Amino acid sequence: MQKDFPENLRSLCAEHGSIAQVCRDIGINRQQFNRYLSGNGMPSAHTLRRIARHFRMTESDLLLEHQSFTERFVQNVTHQKRRPMDVMTNIFRDQARDLRRYLGFYHGHFCTPSWEGTALRTLIWIREQDGYVVAHTYEVATTPDGSIRQRTRYSGLLSWRGNRIYLIENAFSDDGFISETILFPAHRQQVQYLRGMTIGVATRPRLSPYSSPTIWKRISETVSAREAVGACGAIPLTSTKLDPTIQRFLSESQERDDTFSTIQGLF
Repeated sequence: MQKDFPENLRSLCAEHGSIAQVCRDIGINRQQFNRYLSGNGMPSAHTLRRIARHFRMTESDLLLEHQSFTERFVQNVTHQKRRPMDVMTNIFRDQARDLRRYLGFYHGHFCTPSWEGTALRTLIWIREQDGYVVAHTYEVATTPDGSIRQRTRYSGLLSWRGNRIYLIENAFSDDGFISETILFPAHRQQVQYLRGMTIGVATRPRLSPYSSPTIWKRISETVSAREAVGACGAIPLTSTKLDPTIQRFLSESQERDDTFSTIQGLF
């Protein structure tokens, strides 16, 4: 049993990228992990459970005879990698363990060519559903004269990889825009503000791809749904309605001329 564990672990690491990344994702010392790989030590029951959970299997699975383990897990994984739909599904499946601390409601803020000089504030709901972590986003903005009113809803999936949160969303509209947001949590326990980058398509004046720094702020449970929705919209970057932390983050990005970039700027 103990001689099979190192072989099983090496096989799993070969299928899941670099050993350094596996150690970071588990939260285990690289030197200690190398001892397990070489067969010079066995993890404690607690550490074995952490390793098993990372690879989404049980402790007894890791201790199987190596041939049985390979037939049951490694060959199956290799076969799945040949099917694109399964590869994409596996990215988002069983993410609740890593993302549970981030569940809840947020106001997201980013800049877009559609609403120049403003921060577009959206309402985002992150929740767990059927083994996935899903996002529902509500976006609304109106010009001062009321001549243009933009309202869009998005639905998406989240994944946790390398201490980063990845969100892919699809708009419920005739055009069905797809956007991606990557968030870089400053600390796993700090969820008040989440900073990152959003990539999307501006709806006007033309359909132009863009990228923008984005910052999310968790909404207090004392805020009503009506208040949360009512606070959404296009807000001038100089407005006192913006949290100072959000205003500073977006304004400094604008000063660095990286608030957003469109594909036209490449030519």
